[in-house]
Amino acid sequence: MIRKVIFLFLFTTSLLRAQSDMTKGFGLLEKGEFQEAELFFQEYLKTDPDNKTAKLCFGRAVGLSGEPQKATNLFSELLKEYPGDFEILINYNESYLWAKKYEQAKPLYADLVEKYPTKFGAVLGYANTLSNLKEYKLALSWVEKAIQLQPENTSAKISRKFMRLGYANDFVNNQQYGKGEQTLKKIFEDFPEDKDVLINLANLYLIVKEADKAKDIYIRYATTPKDSITALNGIALAEHIDENNKEALEISKSAIRKVAKIDDEALTASTYDRYVQALIWNRKFISAKNKIDSLETHNPNKNWILALKATLGLYTGDAKSSVESYDRILVNDSASFDGNLGKANALFASDRIIPAYNMANSTLKFYKNQKDAKGFIEKLNLMHTPTIEEHAAYTFDNGNNVAFFTNTTVDVPFSTKFRTTVSYFFRNTENSVTDNKATSHVLLAGLQYKLFPKTVLKTVIGLNNSRFLDEAYTQPVLDIKLDMQPFKLQNLTLGYQREVQSFNAELIEREIVQNHYGLNYNLGTNVNFGWYTQLMHTQQSDDNVRKLLFTSLYYNVLRKPALKMGVNFQYITFKDQLPTIYFSPEVYKAVEIFADIRGNISEKTTYMASAATGIQQVEDDDKTAIFRAEASVQRQFSKRFSLNIYGKYSNIASATAAGFEFTEIGVKAKWLFLKKPLFYKSLNLD
Repeated sequence: MIRKVIFLFLFTTSLLRAQSDMTKGFGLLEKGEFQEAELFFQEYLKTDPDNKTAKLCFGRAVGLSGEPQKATNLFSELLKEYPGDFEILINYNESYLWAKKYEQAKPLYADLVEKYPTKFGAVLGYANTLSNLKEYKLALSWVEKAIQLQPENTSAKISRKFMRLGYANDFVNNQQYGKGEQTLKKIFEDFPEDKDVLINLANLYLIVKEADKAKDIYIRYATTPKDSITALNGIALAEHIDENNKEALEISKSAIRKVAKIDDEALTASTYDRYVQALIWNRKFISAKNKIDSLETHNPNKNWILALKATLGLYTGDAKSSVESYDRILVNDSASFDGNLGKANALFASDRIIPAYNMANSTLKFYKNQKDAKGFIEKLNLMHTPTIEEHAAYTFDNGNNVAFFTNTTVDVPFSTKFRTTVSYFFRNTENSVTDNKATSHVLLAGLQYKLFPKTVLKTVIGLNNSRFLDEAYTQPVLDIKLDMQPFKLQNLTLGYQREVQSFNAELIEREIVQNHYGLNYNLGTNVNFGWYTQLMHTQQSDDNVRKLLFTSLYYNVLRKPALKMGVNFQYITFKDQLPTIYFSPEVYKAVEIFADIRGNISEKTTYMASAATGIQQVEDDDKTAIFRAEASVQRQFSKRFSLNIYGKYSNIASATAAGFEFTEIGVKAKWLFLKKPLFYKSLNLD
């Protein structure tokens, strides 16, 4: 915001000498005691009703004490009496600024500076009018003209400062960070180490995630006890952005100790706000909740308390309570940035996509070109833009089987609730010892419909055509799943799948159809532990039956990079044992420990690596060691195209036999072939 510069009333030396009995009134105006000044000049005009100076002063006092329209009318009447009088004209124009009618003031000032190009008050008034209209480039050119007229005028330099602050803010909102930084630093020429500039520079560096630069600025800012606390709050946020959450909490604790010695309600609130945020960043959720409850007792219905409650809800998987908190913020302040964009994020976490779009759009109406709001909409767009994905891989095992497959999938969301997929899968496999060869062609069409938020029905139907030697067969395939989240931090999938065994040529030749009935359940917690379980019952066309249990207890060791470690247990049993055809033990057990890490190599390159080792036992055979590993690197070449290269190895028993070793090397490419979702125009977000 540009600070509105109140022009001092223009008096000539002769007027001041002639009207010495109005000196008290002039003093009241200069000190900003406008209501007292209004009463003074109102009384004065009773004794000298035709005094032009008194009428002007009365008009200024009326306008500046909160009645700008009344002042405009008074000056308008004076202009009828003194047409073209410069002092009356400039006060008349300024009354429009008091009323914040900048559009109406602009042509009036343009006309005034054309008639009086060397009048400082007219030129500076025009510059400030343009600045209030956020026409910063033109405003700065006019304020420079004003400074040329009066090089040492403090009001003009203050005006230039706030114009540059506004201009820099525009650059930042348009992601022109370099220009924003340069514009801010120019202010130091007039006001070295200006606190407004330092805070704006620090915020800019936080936005572009240059945490060290932000911390340096905050250190420069900390020149008084109060400012040092503000600086500590800023440094804590910089540490969080730099992914040093433990350090952020320690710094925030230091700020809490300092603010206890200072009587400043606003600073105390912002310091406790940052402290609770730091607790949440460090996943100290119980401590954060207790502190929020304590603060709320003394600060009921305060927006910053409600924002903390909402943030805690998002971190702990309670998005519903977050939406409620943001709603209360918006009741207090419909233009609140935290309320609008925060609610958008909470709605997204609640899987209410269209309302999330609408709230992000609402944020942009209040905060034009705001980076985070635009980024949020772009994230939603990328999730719902039609895609083509190609997956190709080469596999080989110690049973002399080699295979090559490709899978092409087209995914087209027609709305946030309904999407379709079409895929074509081709697999060619052969055994170098038996010389058996086979191919599979699978064509699938899928429908996905969101019944309720976080409850999605997925259906895939298609045909599997397999060929071996001179024979072929075609079998229908089907996959039905119901994904849901019955309670917060819990995910449940119920499903049925009909597929044809196609791992190697021998299995393809036997035309074994499998009917899988399954349940997947994952339980997350706010204390980093998680538990995943899969149950599957499989009925096969050869009358065999398989039962499978897989369960995994894991712990999230780190957040960035995401490191997860845990223990897996697997149990498989077959009704019939057919060891010469495929691996089908009466009992198979495996226990393993695993680790999984995911992170960023650079801004556009990510990696994943996982490994597991343990022991397995087939029926009463000796226990044997198992090992499996997988690694991948993904490069995001643009927002619409990515490439993933991966490799994996396993010696865990599978469909062939124990002692089996399997290796796969593959590549995945994903392309968003449209720029935006099909339904985007209907949202009216452009």
